[in-house]
Amino acid sequence: MPIDRLSPFIREHYEIHEWRHASAILASDFPGEWADIQATLEDFRLPRSQILTPGGRKSDIAGWLDGQLEARGWREKKFETQIKVDDHTMDAPTHKVDCFKNGVALEIEWNNKDPFYDRDLNNFRLLFDLRAISVGVIITRCSELQAIFDGLGRGKSYGNSTTHMAKLLPRIEGGSGGGCPILVFGISPRLYVED
Repeated sequence: MPIDRLSPFIREHYEIHEWRHASAILASDFPGEWADIQATLEDFRLPRSQILTPGGRKSDIAGWLDGQLEARGWREKKFETQIKVDDHTMDAPTHKVDCFKNGVALEIEWNNKDPFYDRDLNNFRLLFDLRAISVGVIITRCSELQAIFDGLGRGKSYGNSTTHMAKLLPRIEGGSGGGCPILVFGISPRLYVED
């Protein structure tokens, strides 16, 4: 199921980008994981109350997305990697992946500093090269949400140097993900609800 065959709801409510046929790989090789991602995206809404709730280690928004995937069997995953040259072995640690299941790595970047994208993409590249993952997925926010944040008086908390689509796309298009197939979903203003 390529992107154009996603549900109308997902196509209308998310900004979607892909590289290296990520959606086709998910649909044909990882149909269960693809179904999990789609169900999570279809159930998600962006409530005003959660935007107004101060962050911390993990916002309510990122926590909700994590929780939905965790309920479907996804887990945070740290990979133990090493490089061996002759008799010399060196640890080559990677960062934890927010959600992992059966070769699919998914990162949720709601409101971190934008260098977190560099970490995520480098992690995808390395883990793909090591054949630990087959596809990387990022759920982030559309840059257009800034108008909502500003209107709610929270604009400074969601500034230009935080994670949003305009900061992510140039990194991927510049090759930061290497050969890893990548699929990106941007949470758009159409998901915003007054509560």
